Amino acid sequence: MQVKFGNLSTNTTITGTTSDFERVRNFRAETGSFFTEEDNRASMRYAVMGRTVVKNLFGESDPLGETIRIGKVTFIVTGVMESKGVDMNGADQDDQIFIPLQTALRRVFNLTYINTIYVQARSSEKMQNAVDQVSELLRERHRLNRLQKPDDFTIQTQVELLEAQKETTDTFTSLIVGIASISLLVGGIGILAIMLIAIRERINEIGLRMAVGAGKIDILVQFIIESSILSISGGVIGILIGIVVSVIVSLATKWNLIISVPSIFYSFLFSIVVGMFFGVYPARKASLLDPIEALRNE
Repeated sequence: MQVKFGNLSTNTTITGTTSDFERVRNFRAETGSFFTEEDNRASMRYAVMGRTVVKNLFGESDPLGETIRIGKVTFIVTGVMESKGVDMNGADQDDQIFIPLQTALRRVFNLTYINTIYVQARSSEKMQNAVDQVSELLRERHRLNRLQKPDDFTIQTQVELLEAQKETTDTFTSLIVGIASISLLVGGIGILAIMLIAIRERINEIGLRMAVGAGKIDILVQFIIESSILSISGGVIGILIGIVVSVIVSLATKWNLIISVPSIFYSFLFSIVVGMFFGVYPARKASLLDPIEALRNE
């Protein structure tokens, strides 16, 4: 919804709620104050802003006491929420404005119903009991028991949301692993082809080395090292690109992406293994060359 302050405007989420929101959602006003239940009952035009909205409308200025316009209704800014960052769905929790529920229903949205209720259980052990009580209360309020009708509402616990998020993450991880495996296979085949071409072009050099005393093991080790260096170079470039892309995505989406040092180490180690694995065949082929035939090659 569009919000204006003077000549500036921004589109943000408007959330109508009660004074219990701070406690239930553990999301508190950092400066100023949240509105009270008396403010809600009186349909006061108070607004508590997220940090992103403050930045978009006020920059570095203090918004407390200023008047903003939400739709066609003016509000006084009474507080600024602490920064929360993005949620598990990637939505910016700081890009929203909180106003009293009754004000939202009567003056802003012109509604007679609410679409979301947040409930906090006393403990994780009592979560299911709380779900059952809320479900029974809603069925009674919606007169579903009397009419023997199914639920016309949905209850989601934090555990269910985390499980759904985990399933999504696991699917995404499997997809990334599949893509990475294909990329490694293609990269390995590329290394194999490059080394075979290099050996063909350096047959004279290989024959000369053998003629002056280099053994098969020396030639084998030389080309395995060369293929490993080629693979390591690609791995380092890939790691650097990954870090740069992660930083850009983090800045653009405000996701708190963590670059794991062990992951970088294992990626580097794996690039060495790939280079050695796909370099064995070309290296062995080079080590088995007849030095006399190699020197005769033009």
